[in-house]
Parts: sequence; structure tokens; C-alpha cells
Amino acid sequence: MPVYAGAVVVLAMRPWDAALALMRQPFLILLLVICGLSMTWSIDSGASMRRLIALYATTLTGLVLAVRFRWATMAEVMATAFAVLTLGSLVAGAVLPFGRMSDLFPGAWRGLWMEKNALGGNMAFAFSIFGAAAMLAPKRAWLWWLFAAMALGLVLLSTSKTSLVSLILGAAGLVFVWVCRRGPATGVAATWAAVLGAGLLAGFVLVASDVFLGLLGKDATLTGRTKIWAAVMRQIEERPWTGFGYAAVWDDKSGWGPLAWITRDAGFKAQHAHNSWLEQWLGMGLGGLIAWGLFYLQTLGAALVAVFREKGAYLALPFLVIYSLVSLTESIAVSYNDMRWAIFVALAVKLAWGDRD
Repeated sequence: MPVYAGAVVVLAMRPWDAALALMRQPFLILLLVICGLSMTWSIDSGASMRRLIALYATTLTGLVLAVRFRWATMAEVMATAFAVLTLGSLVAGAVLPFGRMSDLFPGAWRGLWMEKNALGGNMAFAFSIFGAAAMLAPKRAWLWWLFAAMALGLVLLSTSKTSLVSLILGAAGLVFVWVCRRGPATGVAATWAAVLGAGLLAGFVLVASDVFLGLLGKDATLTGRTKIWAAVMRQIEERPWTGFGYAAVWDDKSGWGPLAWITRDAGFKAQHAHNSWLEQWLGMGLGGLIAWGLFYLQTLGAALVAVFREKGAYLALPFLVIYSLVSLTESIAVSYNDMRWAIFVALAVKLAWGDRD
């Protein structure tokens, strides 16, 4: 793919910087090693090998983005990519029959994606990146806020309430960074307000979960996700330490592998685990789950510290807030050929590497 070819070219230009930046992410290295080792016990080693190559290429793309660009430029590069997707989705939804759903949820926009939730989720990410680009490149702030408005419009047209919640939380993350960077006093006040707000939201979800799910338009099974999770956990119990191999489960056609049992237990065929944490455990065992957890916590912690030290927090924190929420219901972590994983890696590396001349 052209993007991966470009990443290789940039790597060839700055191999030493890329190596040094990667060394600052030991948990990412550990995660990638475990992904590679899982091929030896995979139920489909050929599929795992092909997808590992794609995963490494996707991860390399994120690495070279962090090494090649400063925060402001990287934000605009990412925003430009999402701007193309935003415009394409607007055209598809307004002009092309494919751009709107016809069977389930008739009339809901799906843009360039297969279903409405994918459009909504990606536009929630786009909103956070457009907002960050506006804050980091004030000369073109008007342009990026215009695209942010388009992204918000597409989320509304998708009718995806979960995506709207994600977008609102991402916007709150932008405001939080802005307030914290006004000064120490406002930073302390904003931090306490954020902690209090998170606590109140968690309490509301625990005490009035039915009301919360109703507001999101979900049933108690989260549109069947809890059935998938229970079925996946039964298979994890069969191989808790090693898993079944990286990206080897969901295309298994043997009829007696883990996918067959998950389909039987859930009552329908799922495309993935619908949870990034269960996905790692299912594919790479407990070691892969722990490695991903450590990498995630390191990145999130660095983003929180950056709020008070680095303008790049405008890009990192809102994206990670949305990523954290989406990862609970979708398998987006350690995902091959996935722009969101490339961005996550880029942010993780950049938070550790910083801006360099």
C-alpha cells in the first residue's frame, strides 16, 4: 500500500531516530513480540503471519509519523486524512444510495463505511483531531473548526448515540486541556471537576444502568455484545495462557474451532470480540493482554502528564478518551490496517519522544 511504502521511505531516512523512539516504548515492543510469537501456537499460522505483517506495517506508520513530524504538523496531517474521509462521507450520504442504510436503520447515514456506527465512531475521532489541529495551528483554525462541524453533523446523521457520547467526551477533553493550560489554579479546579464528573457519571451508570442504556438506545445486552463477551470468555478458558493466535479466530472455517463455539453460544456469528481487551486475551493469551494493558496505561499516563507540560495534549488526550470508550465495545486495539491503531501508536511514541529539531 502507498501509505506503508511511504512509511518505509521515512524510516530509511531516519532509522536511528525511529529506533531510539521505539526503545522508549518497551511495552509496545513486548506486545509486538508476543504477537509474533503467537504465530507458533496459532490455530491458523498462515493467517496470523499475513496479518502480523500488516500489523507491523500499521505500527511502523504510527512510529514514523511521531518521528517525522512535530505535534502541530502531525495534527494537521491526521486532520487532512480525516478531512478526505469526511468530505467523501458527505458526498456518499447526500448523493449515493450506498451512503445511507436501507435495511436496518433505514435513512441513517453510513458514508464510506459499511454501517452507521462505523461512520459515527470514526467521525467522533475526526472531531477530536480537527479540534486539536485548530488549537495547534491557529492560522488555519477556521478551516479545522469547519471540518469539526461537518464531523459533528455526520455523527448526528448516523443516528449513533454511542458515537455522539464519544464525541461529547472528546470535546470535553479538549476543553479540559484548554482550561488546565490557562494556569495552575484553573488546572487544579479543572482536574477536580473532571474527577467529580467522572465519579458522578460512573455512579449514574451503576445505579441507573437501565436509564443510561435507554438514553443510548441500547438493551441490556448492548445489542448482543454481552452474549459475544460471554461466549468469548468460554473460549478463553480453554487457552487462557496462550490464546488462539493473533487474528486467527474470526475467519476460521473449520467448523470445530473457537469461532464455531462462539457462534453457537452467542446465537449469531460475530466479526470480532467487540472488546479490545477480550480480543487480546483471546488471540494472544494472558501475556498479550498484560502487554497491551501496560502499553495503554503508559500512554494514558503520559497524556495526562502532558496536559500540564505539552501542547500536544490537545491531540493526545481527547483522542485517547474516545479510544478508551470505543475499545470497550469494539476491537480496535492492536488492529492491522486500522488508522486508529496507527494514530494510537503515533501518539504513544510522540508523548515519549517529544518534538525534536
